[in-house]
Amino acid sequence: MKVGISMLETPQKVAVGRAHSKLILIGEHSVVYGQPAIAFPFKQIEVKVTVKTIGGNTIQIESPFYQGPIEQIPEKMEGIGDCVIQTLKVLEKRSSGLHIRIASSIPIGRGLGSSAAIAIALVRGLFAFFNQSLKDSQLMALVERAEKFAHGTPSGIDMMAASSANPIWFQKQQEVEMVKIGAPFHLVVADSGRIGDTYSAVKSIRDKYERKPKQIEESITLLGKLTEDVRLGLAVGDYQKVGDKLNQAHQQLSLLGVSDLGLDGLVEAARTAGAVGAKLTGGGRGGCILALVENETIGKKVADALVQAGATQTWQYTIAKC
Repeated sequence: MKVGISMLETPQKVAVGRAHSKLILIGEHSVVYGQPAIAFPFKQIEVKVTVKTIGGNTIQIESPFYQGPIEQIPEKMEGIGDCVIQTLKVLEKRSSGLHIRIASSIPIGRGLGSSAAIAIALVRGLFAFFNQSLKDSQLMALVERAEKFAHGTPSGIDMMAASSANPIWFQKQQEVEMVKIGAPFHLVVADSGRIGDTYSAVKSIRDKYERKPKQIEESITLLGKLTEDVRLGLAVGDYQKVGDKLNQAHQQLSLLGVSDLGLDGLVEAARTAGAVGAKLTGGGRGGCILALVENETIGKKVADALVQAGATQTWQYTIAKC
């Protein structure tokens, strides 16, 4: 019997790495100034990285934004390329003969942690491919390096939340803590359809701080206090308390110049449709908002209202009791 070539070929080795998105419930921007923030793993949308062997002397990258050798990766994806190379150095493996496919359902530039999730999935996928166990310290070091390409000086909250299975309490230079959830909390997340301008938002706060330091310090301190209040509300399952504090947080972020008319319109639409509280999430000036609702039925009504108000897509998400 004549044996076909395909039967003689060695099967390709394949490994997969995954990471989910993240949501900052409260504390974005003020976290940069040392205040606490609360973030959740947002498991509805994720990144999947597939690593397999191929012939040749290079690494081929396949993604929605670029397909080709890693040596020619565009500048906007430089952090991804560096993450691959640095991970291979840690693994002490040669940087050739690999095909890396990146598939993500996380919209880019919306404050949902896409860059951190991609880096996490890449590192996990490469370690799995070479059958190596991955320590948390190794993962965080490699992802932090990649995040610096994307954000300059990241706070670290994105990579911590995108790698965690549970809600986290994050404060710079302190140990990350788990957040107790006393009852299920239902959220609706809405994408404005606009890429957020985190750089301008951060600069806006910094400029205001130079002109009116006392006023900005008061807002930053208040955001920290609101975050502490939300933690207490989450622990006892108090929807009304959490919703009220989220509304107050959005007001402060608006005063700081982080929000814009589009986000304010979505927040107002969510509240009018029955949300207990609503605010922007992430960097602001585009990106996403989140709304707290009492149940999934109200969540559907709020989601419909947000689409009518201009949101390009919505997700419902329940934070489980833990």
